[in-house]
Amino acid sequence: MNIFRLAGDMTHLMSVIVLLLKIHTIKSCAGISLKTQELYAIVFCARYLDLFTTFISVYNTTMKLIFLGSSFMIIWYMRRHRIVQRSYDRDQDTFRHVFLVLACLVLALLIHDRFNFREVMWAFSLYLEAVAILPQLVLLQRTRNIDNLTGQYVFLLGAYRALYIMNWVYRYFTEPHYVHWITWISGLVQTLIYADFFYYYFQSWKNNVKLQLPA
Repeated sequence: MNIFRLAGDMTHLMSVIVLLLKIHTIKSCAGISLKTQELYAIVFCARYLDLFTTFISVYNTTMKLIFLGSSFMIIWYMRRHRIVQRSYDRDQDTFRHVFLVLACLVLALLIHDRFNFREVMWAFSLYLEAVAILPQLVLLQRTRNIDNLTGQYVFLLGAYRALYIMNWVYRYFTEPHYVHWITWISGLVQTLIYADFFYYYFQSWKNNVKLQLPA
């Protein structure tokens, strides 16, 4: 654990809190992609297979349970909550996310640290997390309806990944033999995907105008 890892975890947690605040308080999921939420649920399920078999720390276990539980709670709200589901942009959220899942699974079968089930699933979760935000970004480009909470949610997700890259750089220089190319490359790809959103987010903040992405 280091300051960058802790800051990344807290930023990730804040993104979940912001999204749940939007959904639970104002009973709206407008501008939120269900496809992205489903991808994140798959990511966490694949990554946390060791949840009930390997104990690392109370902090580690708690964070895993929070991210798993919140992912399924958000999906439940968007699919089943009578009021919230009415605001879901179903006609615009049409990204074929199943192809992302299949492509990342094939990539994980080809490129992994060791060929066993848990290691392949770990690599799969990294590849899928790198592209899980794509349906969300496409939805925002289509609707161009980005309220403050939605913009903050996406920004915090991107900031979490950027902080994790700083964590990896820190560990590379402070821990002997710390090399993990799969994690590094997938994390870099994920951060680059956010680059365009970051640009328009900071432009809107600097000019004090409503955030809009180009069509």
